[in-house]
Amino acid sequence: LGPRERTRRWVKRLAPRRKAKVIFYTYPSCTSCRKTKEWLNRHGIPYEERHIFRDPPSPEELKEMFRLTTEGTDELLSKRSQAFKSLDIDIENLRFTELLELLHREPRLLRRPIITYGDHLIVGYDREALEVLLALA
Repeated sequence: LGPRERTRRWVKRLAPRRKAKVIFYTYPSCTSCRKTKEWLNRHGIPYEERHIFRDPPSPEELKEMFRLTTEGTDELLSKRSQAFKSLDIDIENLRFTELLELLHREPRLLRRPIITYGDHLIVGYDREALEVLLALA
């Protein structure tokens, strides 16, 4: 077996027994979102697509996303975006619940796309993480 097939078999053994739903938070004019959507479709991974501005993640869903991050706010916040730079708020001084409410009201502050699948989170177009998702789904 090659390394990719060994990894795929190892990941499948770790997969949750109950199939989780792949939720894909996207914005149609986002290049990374379009690339990710194309990848998901090409590999036949079923997903629930949610327009991140029309149907933003709820505060509870955002809380779960933060739980799944390895880099905290840096992983989810689009700190280089104009929307973020124009904020007249110091994110570091917000309580966590205030941050969740802000991101729910202003989803443009989130990096895109975001994929959740059980205890897995993918932010941005990340081919390696998508390969793991393929092995799990």
